[in-house]
Amino acid sequence: MAYQTRQQLEQTHAVLHNSVNLSSGMQLAQWSNHHDHVAVCSDHHTLSLYVHEGYESYQKTRMGWKNGGAPGKFCLMPKHQRSEWDIRGQLGFVHLYFTDAHLHDIATQVWDKDPHNIVLNEQAFCRDEHIAQLYQLFLLEPTWQDPANHLQLSTTSTLLLNHLIKHYGQVSWQAPQSKGGLSPHSLRVVLAYIDAHLAEALTLQDLAQVVHLSAYHFAHMFKQSTQMSPHQYVLQRRLQQARDLIRSSDEPLLDIALQCGFGNASHFSRRFKQHFGVLPSQLR
Repeated sequence: MAYQTRQQLEQTHAVLHNSVNLSSGMQLAQWSNHHDHVAVCSDHHTLSLYVHEGYESYQKTRMGWKNGGAPGKFCLMPKHQRSEWDIRGQLGFVHLYFTDAHLHDIATQVWDKDPHNIVLNEQAFCRDEHIAQLYQLFLLEPTWQDPANHLQLSTTSTLLLNHLIKHYGQVSWQAPQSKGGLSPHSLRVVLAYIDAHLAEALTLQDLAQVVHLSAYHFAHMFKQSTQMSPHQYVLQRRLQQARDLIRSSDEPLLDIALQCGFGNASHFSRRFKQHFGVLPSQLR
């Protein structure tokens, strides 16, 4: 979908450096801006994390202009709430765009609730270590377009929305606990599905549908069964398959990378060395 905040920013001095559409319909966008005046109001929600600078970013409030930006701080801009900003220095930030429908899906999956409306509370220049860590660990890599990262991106966006509802939404629910892992049959089915689709851009929703579970509960039950998150397991299997192909064939390394779900040779090489301690070319 076309997100209005992104469209409004494109009419300012802000520079869009990267963006990706997630399988759920959410969107990530990486921006920079400097010495600009920005006003946004949209029909969706925006979670923004300051990545670089931002010390001279001011928001208009009832009491005047307020600042407090810095790397690692976040702003939450709920739908239909106008926010006005004066950027008096440099600023680099990442936006996650999402809708009420996404919030409702998470609420249904996690809490087994079907709310008519979830209200998020506006936040500006706040620090939340959980949000910052999720962005830093999973959402700030430059390889958003690589199919190997799609599972990681979709999982992280689900965790972020769950955290927002719990800590910045006007609800007071207790999430039910998932008991036990996947059944042996379900685990065999999903592991076989993963091995058969390593070349594809797998998402958390894809894997959950194989065993007829919500994405949230599947992720928890999978980790209980394997001691790894789904994206960690899929990455490991891709790397193991690549290692086996390097040892047993003369195929070009780029072809092997593509067969194993990596979108480019540099990302493949970096991940391979992190896991095995040598570059693919050194192993060959």
